[in-house]
This record gives sequence, structure tokens and C-alpha cells, in this order.
Amino acid sequence: MTDTVVIDFGMGNLRSVAKALEHVGARVRVSDDPAVIRAAGRVVFPGQGAMGACVARLAGHDLAETVREAAQSKPFLGICLGLQALLEFSEEDGGVPGLGLLAGRVRRFADGELLSDGTRRKVPHMGWNDIALTRRHPLFAGIADGTWFYFVHSYYVCPADEGLVLARSQHGSTAFACALGRGNLVATQFHPEKSHHAGLRLLANFVRWDGTT
Repeated sequence: MTDTVVIDFGMGNLRSVAKALEHVGARVRVSDDPAVIRAAGRVVFPGQGAMGACVARLAGHDLAETVREAAQSKPFLGICLGLQALLEFSEEDGGVPGLGLLAGRVRRFADGELLSDGTRRKVPHMGWNDIALTRRHPLFAGIADGTWFYFVHSYYVCPADEGLVLARSQHGSTAFACALGRGNLVATQFHPEKSHHAGLRLLANFVRWDGTT
């Protein structure tokens, strides 16, 4: 069994993330207590909603520095908004600074792009989409290139260092990074907890990962 803490900052699908982690063998605690998070063997930072509210909630729960510490010291998984918040700046909510752990920006998909089939691109990007793996990483062990995962987002990350990109996906003409990794930190734009067998495999890989590549 693995001691895994899911960070509770008042936003996100905490129950489904915790249940999925338990399903793959993790001993899970959902907590907003900095001491509990610091003592965890590994940390998951999930999120749904808007960046402005996320940053405000982290500040309100005195968690911003705790998240930074965890993301630099132990196996750490960000999911969806939990990926976007790791970057320096997001265009959402008129422009919001992120935690600054990864250099880069979070941009919005342009509305109304005309697609080849004559339809308009929908924003948010919602539903199943395949991913293209860009380099080997333990998070994707046993997961084939082209596997489908579930997405719900209007914004996407643009890291300054392309070497951080573990996988890409595409929405309309926009090819975007959907998984990043650096040292003990990994993060995905898609929701593994909603991605059936592939998502459970990814979470199982995470709870067995020692934080090295």
C-alpha cells in the first residue's frame, strides 16, 4: 500500500480521483493540512474550474508554498487545472499568475475555428482524444502511443522548455502538450480518473513510481 495525499483546496473532483487511486492500490487521504501533505509519500494535485479561483483557494488554505514544496521533493501528479497552475501565467480570468514551478504560459483555444469537415471547433475541448507520446517515461509504462484519454478544458499549457513534454494531443489545428514531466513531477491535461483502463494504468504507474526517470 502507498501513502498518497490528494490535495483538497476546495475545488476539483476529489472523490473520483481518490477512488481511482484506491482502486489501483494506493492508501489515500484527502487533505488540506500542510503537515499531512508534507508527510505524504506522494501527492496528487487535481483540479477543475478556473485559474483565478484556484490561486485564491490555494492562498486561502495556505497551500501555495506547500504545493511548491511537494512538487520539488516527492512523486507529484498534477491533473487538469493541477497542471495549468504549475506554470508561470494563465490567460484565464483576465490573466492570473500561477505557481511558477514550470516556465511557460497557459493559453485559451480560439473559438470558432473552421474545421476540415465544415464544422466549427468547440470550446471547451470535451471528450475522448488520442495522445502522441513524445518520450519514454515511467508514467506511461504499458500505455501505447495513440491511446485515448478523456479531456475537459478550454485552456492548454505552452511550456517554455519543450523537453518537458511527455505527450501531445490535438484539438482542431492546435497541437498541444497534454502531459509534462520534470524530475519527480508529472502532470496531465487529461483526466486519468475518467479515462477507464488507460487512466487506471497511468495511476497505477504513478503510485508505484519512485520519482525518478
